[in-house]
Amino acid sequence: MRKLIEFDEDTFAKLKQLARDRMATFQELADEAFTDLMKKHGIPIDLRDALKKSAAGADAPASKTKTAGRAGKKK
Repeated sequence: MRKLIEFDEDTFAKLKQLARDRMATFQELADEAFTDLMKKHGIPIDLRDALKKSAAGADAPASKTKTAGRAGKKK
């Protein structure tokens, strides 16, 4: 899929230079940036990541219940 993204000239020049310095393509830089953004916001990157999050979500309610029970007890 192709989409257009507009950059100002200075930003584009810096991104091109970064790609050259890292011996990467502009597409590789964009892929890395969007992957990092999705990770930051908790969005699964691929099927494996989605399954890990799903499995972790199934375990989470049990651990929350235990923690809540401890917090309610007074000594």
